[in-house]
Amino acid sequence: MSVAMMQPYLFPYLGYFQLLKAVDVFIFADDVNFIKGGFIHRNKILLQNEEYYIIVPCEKKSQNKLINEVRLSTKTKGYPDSILLTIKQAYAKAPFYTDVFPIIESIFHSDIDSLYRLAASSVESVSRYLELNVDFKYSSVSFNHTKGQEKSIRLINITKELGGHTYLNPIGGTKIYNKECFENQGIKLEFLVSEAITYPQFNGNFIPDLSIIDVMMFNSIEDVNKLLNKYRLII
Repeated sequence: MSVAMMQPYLFPYLGYFQLLKAVDVFIFADDVNFIKGGFIHRNKILLQNEEYYIIVPCEKKSQNKLINEVRLSTKTKGYPDSILLTIKQAYAKAPFYTDVFPIIESIFHSDIDSLYRLAASSVESVSRYLELNVDFKYSSVSFNHTKGQEKSIRLINITKELGGHTYLNPIGGTKIYNKECFENQGIKLEFLVSEAITYPQFNGNFIPDLSIIDVMMFNSIEDVNKLLNKYRLII
């Protein structure tokens, strides 16, 4: 069994879903500190052939708060309709707009009032649309007893508790995690590297690393899954 744990991102990029597809259990790390410059409350779409940020309004967001302590500012004027209008303007002429937009709309029009639930819901809804088979868990719910442990030790202990043998992480984790630390505890540590990915967008140069929204707007479910398989694992 393979395991991965990531912060819940709002409609994350393709590589996030590659990691998700590669594991058996995916854990939303909702009890770690919020990062203002991250992608928990925002992401990039394609608007007029340029990248553009959609940003969810939050109440008093701070890096001193845990992700699951950050509330949505649901009373902000225009939310969420202004975000939905921007997405509609950006992709109304995309080939899979009629399939994808209702998914996005249903998430933003839900009664969710916490940021981590909105972000996680975006991941789970997209996963259902793409027919990905993965077991989702929340660190604050299933592994609250491991909170406060050193980061690597926590991941090792969670993987063991699940009966797993492998922990997967994006390639950036090579700067954070030590392979021998995991191996000494009987856990294999692997890193996921995405291959170069392109697909047809609107006229203009291809813009990479946008939200999964962009990928789904221009590709069928079958083609998105082909893109999700374009990665390799480094041991």
